[in-house]
Amino acid sequence: MKKHNLGKNLTAMMLAWAMLIMPLAAFGQTRISMPKNKYKIQDDVRIGREASAEVERQMPILNDYEATRYVQDVGRRLVNAIPSQFQHPEFQYTFQVVNARDINAFALPGGPMYVNRGMIEAARSEGEMAGVIAHEIAHVALRHGTAQATEQGKIKNQLGTIGLILGGAILGGEQGAQLGMLGAQAWMTKYSRNYETQADILGAQIMAAAGYDPRDLANMFRTIEQQSGGQRAPEWLSSHPNPGNRYNTINREAEMLRVSRNAVQDTREFQRVQNKLARMPRAQTMEEIARASQNGRGQGQGQGGQNPMGNGRYSSRIAYPSSRMRTYSSGNWIQMNVPDNWREFPTQDSVWFAPEGAYGNEGITHGAMIGVAQARSNNLEQATEDYINGLLQAQGNNYLRQAANYTRTSLGGRNAYATTLAGRSPLTNRNEVVNIITTQLRNGGLFYLVMVAPENESSSYNAAFRNILRSIRLGD
Repeated sequence: MKKHNLGKNLTAMMLAWAMLIMPLAAFGQTRISMPKNKYKIQDDVRIGREASAEVERQMPILNDYEATRYVQDVGRRLVNAIPSQFQHPEFQYTFQVVNARDINAFALPGGPMYVNRGMIEAARSEGEMAGVIAHEIAHVALRHGTAQATEQGKIKNQLGTIGLILGGAILGGEQGAQLGMLGAQAWMTKYSRNYETQADILGAQIMAAAGYDPRDLANMFRTIEQQSGGQRAPEWLSSHPNPGNRYNTINREAEMLRVSRNAVQDTREFQRVQNKLARMPRAQTMEEIARASQNGRGQGQGQGGQNPMGNGRYSSRIAYPSSRMRTYSSGNWIQMNVPDNWREFPTQDSVWFAPEGAYGNEGITHGAMIGVAQARSNNLEQATEDYINGLLQAQGNNYLRQAANYTRTSLGGRNAYATTLAGRSPLTNRNEVVNIITTQLRNGGLFYLVMVAPENESSSYNAAFRNILRSIRLGD
């Protein structure tokens, strides 16, 4: 009996000692509860998928593999640090860079996330950039979009759901309001102060767990204030807690967390990407992007906001592909051969190749296109099917139909899928054949090669298409 009591006393003493020496993070960090939400997880996924398609139709996604991959790597590191109680296996967190100069970032329900180029350029370190992303991830993980809709009592319409992202945007106000072109309703553009505070606190916890210092999230708001000259749009205080309160709240939370002494702050990768972005042509503001969209120039934009093929004139006489090939490369990630008499037209999310007379405002009638699409599935077949469905639903492609099942093949030495679309082109008034081959990149993106020619000229293009296909080398 005495032996039993001694054991109990010893156990109690050891437990008390362990509690004294255990890091404060185990007991002191703020506890967060999921807000009330009448919507299903599948609703978040559906809303995010629909809104993402609309965002990418109207906003200039940066077509730079290195910058995109870097942001994706940072994003995945943070996603892996989401506390288990806030993880949703159905969510697919994806990350893209928007070629806009405003300091902003926003996330959609279910995981799609967009980081403005201007935000990356304004951040003073990787830690500050990661803080913004962690804040957005927290909004998604806590399902603040549909929770806000639950409080409001309704989701007005599918396009209106895009407004669910705007309260989570780091910069609200006038720049955030520019996304009204997507159909967002004003009442849906603002998260409550409580949700913003929750996102700051959970974002800080995610940062610490991922090896970052949460104080960098607080510092980023100071950076934003300095970059804007201390001026904020009137909507700021109604859509976000006061930056001073936010700064103090995040720093208090950081004191209660286990923050590594070797926390990631600045990295060579961040500096390299930031310098690369600074050398690019000037990015548009959100206001300019909105104006371009209203003027019908919201798709296929080049770096300057204009359709690079816009000066082209369609012709009924198109030169056959040259037997001489030239090498096209973009950084270290892709190299391929194209006919010497084809011009190249880089846009925000793809590169088009076409001969004179085969390109214009409506796309190409002869030629090829390469690009990388954000995949929402790690399954190549499913990702390919999603891409094809999106292509068929896109405005201007409604004349096409899938003419062949998916077949396995190879592209650049990797497993790939191929399929064929066909239909009567409104540009040539002839039957058009579109061959598409896809493969998955190591970062999860879907690389696609699209080859287009009229059916009655396909035999003259097959050799060129085979040469392109055989020449592709992917260096991701």
